Amino acid sequence: MLTIHAADLLLTGDRRAAVPGGAVLVDGRECAALGPYEELVAAHPAARVRRWPGVLTPGLLNPYGPELLERAYHPDPREAGELGTEPLMGEDLEALQARGMSDARWGASARRGVQRMLAHGTVAVAGALWRPAVLDAVYRAGLTVKERFGAPAGPPVLDPLAGRSPAEAMPVPLPPDGADGWDATFAVFDVPDEAALGKRGAGTCVATVVAGRLVHRRR
Repeated sequence: MLTIHAADLLLTGDRRAAVPGGAVLVDGRECAALGPYEELVAAHPAARVRRWPGVLTPGLLNPYGPELLERAYHPDPREAGELGTEPLMGEDLEALQARGMSDARWGASARRGVQRMLAHGTVAVAGALWRPAVLDAVYRAGLTVKERFGAPAGPPVLDPLAGRSPAEAMPVPLPPDGADGWDATFAVFDVPDEAALGKRGAGTCVATVVAGRLVHRRR
């Protein structure tokens, strides 16, 4: 089934000009076309349309893969009274590990962490992951794991735009016109333009699509 994802502004993630009223045509898991919404809907009148507020961009890369998924624990909402809601790291994590952390619990934590990443427009993480339960959570969600050389500066954060420009956080641009075989992977942020996205951050994400699947939608 064809789906058109339309937004107020489309950023390709490279030197191509932004497209006001832009849209992406998704065919299964692939990006079949992109351009002005009016042109895509005229060429594909039977396509389902999803309209989003703000800016549609390539998905983002979070450089803190191991730190956020293997060196942090994301509490279950049922644990909020005891552990809070923020990821546990450092001494807090050590105290939790001293009480026992099974592979199953690591996997559940990673699944929650991945969902929080998707809610920030993240489609890829950088850094070596080694826990099978964590890798399973990452790959089941469709995230890509990228190699990195050296740990990134600053504390681990879920927002890929913290201390980085949107251009730096977009590892793969949207496909050029006429390209075949490109996964439909992108995110939408409720901001007016790229400058506002860099200023307000990825917490403004309203939708994340990975290989054609809508994996996050702000409620």
